[in-house]
Amino acid sequence: MAQDIIKLNSQSSRPANQQRPIRVLQITDCHLHTSLDWKLAGINTQISFEWVMSLAAQQKSQTDLLLLTGDLVHDASAVGYTRLRNSVQEFGIKACCLPGNHDNPEMLTRHMRGGLVEVPKEVKLGNWVIIMLDSTQPHSEGGHLSDRELQTLERSLRENADRHALIALHHHPVHINSAWMDKMALDNPEPFLSILDRYDNANGVIWGHIHQPFDAEHNGIRMMGTPSTCIQFIENQDKFGISTAPPGFRWLELLPDGGINSGIDRIAALPPGLDLKTAGY
Repeated sequence: MAQDIIKLNSQSSRPANQQRPIRVLQITDCHLHTSLDWKLAGINTQISFEWVMSLAAQQKSQTDLLLLTGDLVHDASAVGYTRLRNSVQEFGIKACCLPGNHDNPEMLTRHMRGGLVEVPKEVKLGNWVIIMLDSTQPHSEGGHLSDRELQTLERSLRENADRHALIALHHHPVHINSAWMDKMALDNPEPFLSILDRYDNANGVIWGHIHQPFDAEHNGIRMMGTPSTCIQFIENQDKFGISTAPPGFRWLELLPDGGINSGIDRIAALPPGLDLKTAGY
């Protein structure tokens, strides 16, 4: 079994009133593959991933955690997950993973564990906890939170009442003004949002899946979606469309007072080969 709770002590030597922000980099929707030559919409996802990680490495000395939020290996292969785990291990920062709809949760859990890489349900850093939820359901591109995952969420918020909480999952729990993508959103957002509304320590929610940035609020709770490390989707469009925007990642600063600073960093340009005529993925 994966370790359910991990605690990072990067700030344990600092007095409580001198804590620096906790720095998290979110890497998502890599769509890696058994084959190093495999392409998605004309883009080699392995090369694109490596370019994004090279950009992220410029912030490594300030970073406490890598957060990988699903669709990590498109064919859910042992080879793909093992290669990714080795790559993240070489990056040299603690990394925590959760599955997306293109992942196989069992395969991900089996092969994305070891060394600096884990698949936990909770990550405790300073006076923050990151709650990791599995929103996948078999044979579906859309998301669903089982009763077990919802119970995990509520229990973690309750038991960590003295910590600020960031909740991570793959599927978006709020609509993003994109009809085709919103059909693949979390299909039971009501109980999820209801739980968040009952706990004052629920400060933010972060997800992948949408291949584009999103930043809004729900009842004072920060809601954030993030670009892919490979292809991007056109924002605020009801039909499927591929954007020419380059890949990137989201950085977050989790502040001691519960605030969240966040932004998107992107590489200068996509690797060559983008096929804008691609009708789906």
